[in-house]
Amino acid sequence: MDGGGNLEASIEQLLNVEKQMRLAGDVAGTKKAVTDILQLCFEAKAWKTLNDQIVLLSKRRGQLKQAVTAMVQQAMQFIDQTPDLDTQIELIKTLNSVSAGKIYVEIERARLIKKLAKIKEGQGLIAEAADLMQEVAVETFGAMAKTEKIAFILEQVRLCLDRQDYVRAQILSRKISPRVFDVDPSKEKKKPKEGENIVEEAPADIPSLLELKRIYYELMIRYYSHNSEYLEICRCYKSIYEIPSVKENAVLWVPVLRKICWYLVLSPHDPMQSSLLNATLEDKNLAEIPQFRLLLKQLVTMEVIQWTALWNTFKDEFDNEKNMLGGSLVDKAAEDLRQRIIEHNIIVVSKYYSRISLKRLAELLCLSIQEAEKHLSDMVVSKSLVAKIDRPMGIVSFQIAKDSNDILNSWAMNLEKLLDLVEKSCHQIHKETMVHKAALRS
Repeated sequence: MDGGGNLEASIEQLLNVEKQMRLAGDVAGTKKAVTDILQLCFEAKAWKTLNDQIVLLSKRRGQLKQAVTAMVQQAMQFIDQTPDLDTQIELIKTLNSVSAGKIYVEIERARLIKKLAKIKEGQGLIAEAADLMQEVAVETFGAMAKTEKIAFILEQVRLCLDRQDYVRAQILSRKISPRVFDVDPSKEKKKPKEGENIVEEAPADIPSLLELKRIYYELMIRYYSHNSEYLEICRCYKSIYEIPSVKENAVLWVPVLRKICWYLVLSPHDPMQSSLLNATLEDKNLAEIPQFRLLLKQLVTMEVIQWTALWNTFKDEFDNEKNMLGGSLVDKAAEDLRQRIIEHNIIVVSKYYSRISLKRLAELLCLSIQEAEKHLSDMVVSKSLVAKIDRPMGIVSFQIAKDSNDILNSWAMNLEKLLDLVEKSCHQIHKETMVHKAALRS
């Protein structure tokens, strides 16, 4: 095959054979002929001829689907053996154009695009790589393995996050339901029924379902960190913490549990945060990091927390977080931590006082009167608290104002209880009278 003439002559002979087999409808013969042509080009290192033959064979009239599939699959094995990057890209683009719009080679096309996107990313063209990946909707591929689908979508999400396209990253992430990671893979393997698509095995480089779960939640942490959604970040870390491989290894779970505690403290007070806080406090592993147990305990205890004392105690732990697995906390975390402690203190004060002067409230919170009023107003606006401020008098009232309907309902209920009590008393008096009368008669 050294001479170009010999190669051309051999290809010409095989093209005649392929034509005869194709017209006769011989699937095995046609597949053999097309793969032999590609093998000849590959062995002769004639990459341009290889590309030309792939396009030519795929466009021949009445070309069999099985032949196109065999040709694409065989040519994909040559990609990693190309002499340079340009040749590799050219071959991928040729195969991509041949497989475009053909359902029977959709999986191969998805793998080709993923490979091309990886090359583009290596060249620093993140936006181009992300655009390439977004062309493919793998969730509609019936024959693709579930783990390969998830891995592909996660790659799409990662590239969107890398180019800071957070809206598209969120849309793509919703294609994956978190419930899919909790399915037992051993129970899922069932024989396909007649007429169903046979699901292909995932390639060897695709991670396991539990590894994909970890990657998914790490990407979601990156997404939620953009808007400082602390509670969602905490829930993501909680899901990573539940992975068996993490829970069995103290080196892995200690940094994750630390992150859960930090993000719980940073989360605004609401029922979900309160529930997670109490559940985390019951975790036996928290005994391994007692200082974080103390931090959470302070938040559930209805006592005013001194911000300065708390920050002095936990400042080193806060700074040390950047050296831990998962990296440092978000930029404005220290500022938000102070905000949460102030909110906790206001809630504590509202539990113990129905009315309090603004000056005394500011003293308890270690703030100026203006700051105390601002934080209190913010909590009222976010509906975390019910309060009214009488500014001329400088008094804060934490009592909930009832409307007329509530007052009337309460009065009617109390009246009903009173009448019920009177009736029971009359019944008891009547009963006692009857007993005494019976005793006198005897």
